[in-house]
Amino acid sequence: MKEEISINDFAKIDIRIGTILAAEHVPETDKLIKCTVDLGEEEPRTIVSGIAHLRDPEDLVGKQVPYIANLAPRTIKGIESNGMLLAVGDSDAFALLHPDNDVPSGTAGK
Repeated sequence: MKEEISINDFAKIDIRIGTILAAEHVPETDKLIKCTVDLGEEEPRTIVSGIAHLRDPEDLVGKQVPYIANLAPRTIKGIESNGMLLAVGDSDAFALLHPDNDVPSGTAGK
């Protein structure tokens, strides 16, 4: 378990459902996928995730998954990533999290 946080710390995290519009391997890497994600904003976001060894990019297109939308941008292998995909597990037991029915892109967590 990680360090306990307060409800006020948790309330700072903006979790939104994003729909993956496109996904591709990041060249010269084994684990990175660059996704174009609709988070309900005017422009889709680019988000880099370290799951290429666990999922094929083409299998991600059209999926709805939760993202941390207010994470500070980070440049990974020359690509600015603007969020973080939420998933669980590792190579032995990996799963993407997703809503149990379709919701509009950008729907916020409660």
